[in-house]
Amino acid sequence: MAVTYVIRFDIRPDQRERFMTLLTGLLDAMRHEPMFHEAVLHADPENENRMMLYETWEDHEDVLEVQVKRPYREAWHAALPELLASPRDISIWHPVRSDRSEQFAL
Repeated sequence: MAVTYVIRFDIRPDQRERFMTLLTGLLDAMRHEPMFHEAVLHADPENENRMMLYETWEDHEDVLEVQVKRPYREAWHAALPELLASPRDISIWHPVRSDRSEQFAL
């Protein structure tokens, strides 16, 4: 069953550029994983240093046992304490329905 992770970040202002660089590399690598469905990064319109990422994968166990251990994630995980003003807030959801307009596809 597919699983979606909603991850909220409170980024240190002086680390925003580094955060974006590392996250961009991570997302670019994740895109090629066979169990990956999608990821969407959102920015708080009132605070550019607050972001929310949701990512959907085919299987929770695969994420825990395989994906989080990928070598391309090492630099990201190692940098998080320096990048963030507070720990990530991670919640897990199961998709029930998905609707997208072709007109407004990202």
